[in-house]
Amino acid sequence: MEIQTIIKQLNLQPHPEGGYFKETYRSQGSISKENLTIEFSGDRNYSTAIYFMLTSDTFSAFHKINQDEFWHFYKGSPIKLHMISPEGMYTNVWIGNNFEKGEVPQFVVPAQYWFAAEVIANNSYALVGCTVAPGFDFDDFVLAERIKILSLFPEHENIIKRLTRV
Repeated sequence: MEIQTIIKQLNLQPHPEGGYFKETYRSQGSISKENLTIEFSGDRNYSTAIYFMLTSDTFSAFHKINQDEFWHFYKGSPIKLHMISPEGMYTNVWIGNNFEKGEVPQFVVPAQYWFAAEVIANNSYALVGCTVAPGFDFDDFVLAERIKILSLFPEHENIIKRLTRV
C-alpha cells in the first residue's frame, strides 16, 4: 500500500528501464553542443534531477548514459547497483542508509558505464533521487540489448541475463 501511495503522491510514471520516475528539476541554463563531447547530439541543460522508485518485483535494466549519474537514497530498502565499465570490469555498490553494513547514501555512476539496479528485499521498494550533469536527454540513453551487451562482456553472462529484458 505504501508503494502505491508514494507513486500517487509524487506523481511517478513508469520508466523505460523499469521502476517509476518523475523529473523534479531541469536547470534553465544550458551548455551548447559545441562545448560538449562528441557523444552529445545537441545542447544540454546544466543539470536535471528525478525521483526514482524501484520495487522488489521489478528492476532497473542495464543501460548507460553519456553523463555521470549521482544517486541519492531517500527511503525504503537498499538498492544493489551493478556496473560494468567500458573496459568490462564489474563492480557493485549498495545504496542505502545502513552504514554499518557498508551501504552508502550517495553514489556516482561514471559516464558510459553500463548499470542496473535492484531492490533485494522481498515485498519492498526503494525511493532514490538521481541527478545528472550535463542534464539528461533521452538521446543520451541506451537500453542494453541482451545479445549485444553479452557479446561485449560474455564473462558477465549471469548478471546480464538477469538484468536485461530484450
